[in-house]
Amino acid sequence: MTADIPVIMATAKDSEYDKVTGLDSGADDYLSKPFGMMEMVSRIKAVLRRTTPKQAKVISYGGITIDENRHTVSVNNAPVSLTLKEYELLKLFMDNPGRVFTREALLAGIWGTDFAGETRTVDVHIGTLRTKLSEAGDVIETVRGIGYKMREERK
Repeated sequence: MTADIPVIMATAKDSEYDKVTGLDSGADDYLSKPFGMMEMVSRIKAVLRRTTPKQAKVISYGGITIDENRHTVSVNNAPVSLTLKEYELLKLFMDNPGRVFTREALLAGIWGTDFAGETRTVDVHIGTLRTKLSEAGDVIETVRGIGYKMREERK
């Protein structure tokens, strides 16, 4: 159960023997003092990249398929080219079918809180996304006066 947890040793012992002993004992990396925080963060990220298993994550709904590892979208097995924001919108909807998102929530979640644009930006992106999804675009519904959602069940 704990065998998959990466271990980085951060210690004051800096001899080659100590490093080899630590790594041979099962540590994934070894940091000897003094070290900078930026180095430590980089080493943590590197260890996590090496130890995190790459699981195929494919989401399918109503003929739409998202392959998160490849960052691709297809509709009825035909590839669809989306911008990053369109992809993020579609993924958010597919991860939360039936959940209603306000335009403000979509702006904050996809564009970030420092975005200075209008909520009309969301409407334009949703319209373009629906067009690119062609016949499957009707799974994204407008909730009048509130925002948008992905239909829970395809009619």
